Amino acid sequence: MSTGLTTGPTTGPTNVPTTGPDEPATSSTDALSLREMVYHRLRDEILNGRISPRERLTEPKLGKTYEVSRTPVREALSRLLSDGLVERTDFGYAVVVPSLEDLRNLYELRITLELRGIGRAIENPEVRHDVALLGTELERWQEMRDTPPEPDPSFVVKDEGFHQVLSRSSGNTQLTDALVTVNQKIRAVRMHDFVETGRITATIDEHIEILELVIARRLPESLTALHKHVGESLEVVMERATHAMTRMALAG
Repeated sequence: MSTGLTTGPTTGPTNVPTTGPDEPATSSTDALSLREMVYHRLRDEILNGRISPRERLTEPKLGKTYEVSRTPVREALSRLLSDGLVERTDFGYAVVVPSLEDLRNLYELRITLELRGIGRAIENPEVRHDVALLGTELERWQEMRDTPPEPDPSFVVKDEGFHQVLSRSSGNTQLTDALVTVNQKIRAVRMHDFVETGRITATIDEHIEILELVIARRLPESLTALHKHVGESLEVVMERATHAMTRMALAG
């Protein structure tokens, strides 16, 4: 499997029970453990971009990778199909990549969710951001500004972390959960938007500016800065997504 991102648990099985191709699990508990292990490992690989959308996912191949029989692999793939993370193909399964139309809709939803966290605090003075949480996040990005990371697709996970903290600090857990779900769906494309030094440094500076404005309760200004950051023009966002998808195709 590809290693586009390096975050998350190490791939491959570690100290997990195995079942040979013709061996049934010794108990229902063992079968459940294998099924859960394969599902969570494979889901993690997909969500963290370690599996290329062009990679073929077949039961024999995955069974060999995780050292299990085809049954838990089949059940894991079925769950991932229901999750919308994989799709059936002529050769087995493949990671789902949103179409440009889907991306437009998802980005539009992402912008709405991003802005709502600050918007609700502007509308209701009783809504207060968690300053301690934002302060810790600010320190993290200030350290990155002092020592910028090398351009790498894995930076998308750090970027998502910023937006998750910013949303969670506004106090609406459901809003944050929805944002996380949307970001997971577009991660396979967005991860290829962080392969240039300029994109990394600009993102770091913008994150710091937004955090400082929110902490200072300069909410209208922070809303404007966040809006600009996530894409004031949906067409600009789509242009970036198109470039990212082209890079992804070339990388594949």
